[in-house]
Amino acid sequence: MQKKTLLVDDDKTMLDILGKYLGNHGFSVITAPDGTEGLALLENAKPDIIITDAEMPRMDGFAFCKKLKENRFLAAIPVIIMSGKKMGENDIISGYERGADDYVIKPFSYPVLLAKINAVLRRSKERPALEPSAIKKNGFELNLGGRTLKISGKQIKVTSKELDLFALLVSKPGRILSLNQLLETVWGYDPANYNNPHTVEVHISNLRKKLGAKLASRIKSVSGHGYKFE
Repeated sequence: MQKKTLLVDDDKTMLDILGKYLGNHGFSVITAPDGTEGLALLENAKPDIIITDAEMPRMDGFAFCKKLKENRFLAAIPVIIMSGKKMGENDIISGYERGADDYVIKPFSYPVLLAKINAVLRRSKERPALEPSAIKKNGFELNLGGRTLKISGKQIKVTSKELDLFALLVSKPGRILSLNQLLETVWGYDPANYNNPHTVEVHISNLRKKLGAKLASRIKSVSGHGYKFE
């Protein structure tokens, strides 16, 4: 069965060439010239993966990715961001913070991009379950199926990765989860290939800010080991 890919880029030549390449490798392809039109397409189509340029008019790739991850019906779709400029650490962290699954820098090798696409799709499919699907504890209610988090009855806006990270921590109270465990379970990364602690640290920091002081204080950092929920 063909995998459906949404390509988002304001460069029509890139859309044509990349679309043809992926089409020749078993993908069905739909395209959009920017994030705004990409979101409009997603009202009627749900692709298996999205590949978006970072720099676009109207809505760039970062804003587009953020909008996707805020929508519980679209949040699980993996995203690869393309960039025509060399990206610094802050740009990369910003992308991961908004829910990106991987990056490629233009000009790139099409076979390498295809390998990244297949790897992201494989990780998405094989990602370990975050168990259980619904968690109710004193002060909060977490629903993974509905992709929602409520604190004292009020829904809190969190990204897809923040939700999954919190779900994993609270499902194993008192247990220290290493950075590698978190990267592998929440992001689907192979620690042998990617083990940058900043990815987890940034998400933990943002999650704590959204949870409020009382609940945030229950996410403990264990120096040299990882994090746990008490």
